[in-house]
Amino acid sequence: MTPTISLTSLVCAAALALMSLVSIPSFVAPAAAQDRAAQEKACSRDVSRHCRKLMNDGDFAIQQCLLQNREKLSPSCRKVVEGQ
Repeated sequence: MTPTISLTSLVCAAALALMSLVSIPSFVAPAAAQDRAAQEKACSRDVSRHCRKLMNDGDFAIQQCLLQNREKLSPSCRKVVEGQ
């Protein structure tokens, strides 16, 4: 017998998830934007050099390109790509 989930349970779970997102402190968003700006600055030259053809294909394509070219990246961009 497989367990069933009621519609009410799903709605409650979705509401709790949404409330947790809304209650994130306001200082988190600017910090995330600063992190992204720093990452873009660290990798902009490497993206132009190694992934130029993919620049219009979105962030995921660029990320994959940088991963594939990891050995060729500048030290600062390599840190971003490797999550350090």
